[in-house]
Amino acid sequence: MKRLPVTAPPYQYIEKSFKEWLEVLGYAWQGVYYMPIQVRGLLNWLERQNKTQLADITTEAITHYYYQELKQRKNYLHDAGTLSNKHLNKNLQALRKFTEYLRQTGKLQIPLLNIKQEVIIDNKPTVLTEEEIRQLFKATETIPDKQKHAKPREFYEMLNLRDRAMLSIFYGCGLRRNEGYHLDLCDIHIESSIVHVRKGKGYKERFVPISKKGMENITAYLYDARPLMVRDNKEEAFFLNHHGKRLGGQMLMLCVQNLGRRTGNNQLQQKGIGLHTLRHSIATHLLGNGMSLEKIKDLLKLAM
Repeated sequence: MKRLPVTAPPYQYIEKSFKEWLEVLGYAWQGVYYMPIQVRGLLNWLERQNKTQLADITTEAITHYYYQELKQRKNYLHDAGTLSNKHLNKNLQALRKFTEYLRQTGKLQIPLLNIKQEVIIDNKPTVLTEEEIRQLFKATETIPDKQKHAKPREFYEMLNLRDRAMLSIFYGCGLRRNEGYHLDLCDIHIESSIVHVRKGKGYKERFVPISKKGMENITAYLYDARPLMVRDNKEEAFFLNHHGKRLGGQMLMLCVQNLGRRTGNNQLQQKGIGLHTLRHSIATHLLGNGMSLEKIKDLLKLAM
């Protein structure tokens, strides 16, 4: 929804004002960033209904948008089905907060939304089998065919090396998405086979060992792929996109999901994998291979 256009001046103003209101109230950066984007979906939908005034934002219109538009929207990330209940609840939270903002700031006298939270039936984390993990790594050895904008073979080989290093970090080391996103070159200690996590949960730092195979994948990316990606020698980010900039957290997740599609394993694809799936998977595999819960907790800094 980030790219959905909103052209009506009243809606452009209200989206910006909503974000500023969240900032003033001290909401976490995730809420300040994502909630206005989720509200933009509503504003874009209203514009497509030829409703471009603040007075057109009513509980009836929001309810219609939620049930007839949002709940029917295709899940493009998983390339199947509609949006998950968890995703719908996040959108509903944003819509409720938006109507609260409208009331508190006197923009509109709008009643409370009468939309129930979606039921989360299965809250268990998704875990891949060791064979499925091997399939993800295997996918980084293939060159995608039938690309819409075909590139030279070397381009895809470069991305494969990066994605293999990505699996080694998020699965092999069990890093969280935010931890991997913030990795810089100086955080990879090649001689000691250690990754320095400086942006850990709760602002805690830790050192995580890297396996021999993981180091092979990481050094191959560092020496054979990253130099071809970088445009500015001052760029410190470890994971880069093909424009030479830091690879965003959302794009890191999409890279994993793309690898899932390239495995050709329909069952794997239907699991809805992401970066946290890799973290849950390594914890499960370590436990299954005999590592104690306390050691896994210390390694991954899990809440247990």
